[in-house]
Amino acid sequence: MEVKVARVSDITPGKGHVRQLEDVRVALFNIDGTLYCIEDVCSHDDGPLAEGELEGNVIQCPRHGARFNVATGAVLSMPAPTPVRTFRVKIEAGDVFVQLEPR
Repeated sequence: MEVKVARVSDITPGKGHVRQLEDVRVALFNIDGTLYCIEDVCSHDDGPLAEGELEGNVIQCPRHGARFNVATGAVLSMPAPTPVRTFRVKIEAGDVFVQLEPR
Protein backbone atom coordinates (compact mmCIF):
# COMPACT_ATOMS: atom_id res chain seq x y z
CA MET A 1 0.00 0.00 0.00
CA GLU A 2 1.38 3.40 -1.01
CA VAL A 3 0.60 6.55 0.93
CA LYS A 4 1.18 10.13 -0.21
CA VAL A 5 3.30 11.80 2.47
CA ALA A 6 4.56 15.11 1.05
CA ARG A 7 5.62 17.14 -1.93
CA VAL A 8 9.24 16.79 -3.01
CA SER A 9 9.75 20.47 -2.19
CA ASP A 10 8.69 19.78 1.44
CA ILE A 11 11.66 17.44 2.06
CA THR A 12 14.57 19.83 2.38
CA PRO A 13 18.13 18.48 2.48
CA GLY A 14 20.05 18.14 5.73
CA LYS A 15 17.33 17.15 8.16
CA GLY A 16 14.72 14.51 8.87
CA HIS A 17 11.04 15.06 8.15
CA VAL A 18 8.61 13.02 10.26
CA ARG A 19 5.28 11.64 9.09
CA GLN A 20 2.83 9.37 10.89
CA LEU A 21 1.58 6.62 8.55
CA GLU A 22 -1.10 4.52 10.19
CA ASP A 23 0.75 2.98 13.16
CA VAL A 24 4.27 3.69 11.84
CA ARG A 25 6.22 6.92 12.36
CA VAL A 26 8.69 7.42 9.51
CA ALA A 27 11.50 9.85 8.77
CA LEU A 28 12.16 11.11 5.26
CA PHE A 29 15.57 12.39 4.18
CA ASN A 30 16.69 14.21 1.03
CA ILE A 31 20.30 13.37 0.29
CA ASP A 32 21.61 14.99 -2.89
CA GLY A 33 18.14 14.89 -4.43
CA THR A 34 17.42 11.25 -3.57
CA LEU A 35 14.71 10.61 -0.99
CA TYR A 36 14.99 7.89 1.65
CA CYS A 37 12.52 6.70 4.26
CA ILE A 38 13.23 4.83 7.50
CA GLU A 39 11.22 4.07 10.59
CA ASP A 40 11.74 6.99 12.98
CA VAL A 41 12.56 4.77 15.95
CA CYS A 42 16.05 3.84 17.14
CA SER A 43 16.35 0.09 17.71
CA HIS A 44 18.22 0.77 20.96
CA ASP A 45 15.64 2.71 22.96
CA ASP A 46 13.00 4.05 20.54
CA GLY A 47 14.70 7.44 20.17
CA PRO A 48 13.42 9.81 17.44
CA LEU A 49 16.00 9.40 14.67
CA ALA A 50 14.75 12.37 12.63
CA GLU A 51 15.86 14.65 15.47
CA GLY A 52 19.44 13.42 15.17
CA GLU A 53 22.32 14.81 13.15
CA LEU A 54 22.48 13.81 9.51
CA GLU A 55 25.93 13.56 7.94
CA GLY A 56 25.93 12.26 4.39
CA ASN A 57 23.63 9.25 4.48
CA VAL A 58 24.18 8.57 8.20
CA ILE A 59 21.75 9.60 10.94
CA GLN A 60 22.86 9.63 14.57
CA CYS A 61 20.29 9.01 17.28
CA PRO A 62 20.10 12.06 19.55
CA ARG A 63 19.72 9.97 22.71
CA HIS A 64 22.73 7.63 22.85
CA GLY A 65 24.59 8.12 19.57
CA ALA A 66 23.70 4.96 17.65
CA ARG A 67 24.21 5.55 13.93
CA PHE A 68 22.25 4.19 10.97
CA ASN A 69 22.57 4.30 7.19
CA VAL A 70 19.34 5.95 5.98
CA ALA A 71 19.54 4.18 2.60
CA THR A 72 19.78 0.65 4.01
CA GLY A 73 18.74 0.94 7.66
CA ALA A 74 21.98 -0.77 8.68
CA VAL A 75 23.42 -0.19 12.15
CA LEU A 76 26.77 1.57 11.89
CA SER A 77 27.53 1.94 15.60
CA MET A 78 26.33 0.70 18.95
CA PRO A 79 24.38 0.76 21.19
CA ALA A 80 21.72 -0.12 18.60
CA PRO A 81 21.38 -3.91 18.30
CA THR A 82 19.45 -4.20 15.01
CA PRO A 83 18.83 -2.26 11.79
CA VAL A 84 15.83 0.02 11.38
CA ARG A 85 13.16 -0.66 8.79
CA THR A 86 13.38 1.11 5.45
CA PHE A 87 10.53 1.86 3.08
CA ARG A 88 10.37 2.37 -0.69
CA VAL A 89 9.87 5.95 -1.85
CA LYS A 90 8.23 6.85 -5.16
CA ILE A 91 7.97 10.29 -6.69
CA GLU A 92 5.14 11.02 -9.07
CA ALA A 93 4.37 14.49 -10.45
CA GLY A 94 6.17 16.12 -7.52
CA ASP A 95 4.34 14.07 -4.89
CA VAL A 96 6.19 11.72 -2.53
CA PHE A 97 4.68 8.30 -1.84
CA VAL A 98 5.90 5.75 0.71
CA GLN A 99 5.14 2.05 0.46
CA LEU A 100 4.13 0.90 3.94
CA GLU A 101 5.53 -2.61 3.59
CA PRO A 102 9.20 -2.43 4.54
CA ARG A 103 11.86 -3.38 1.99
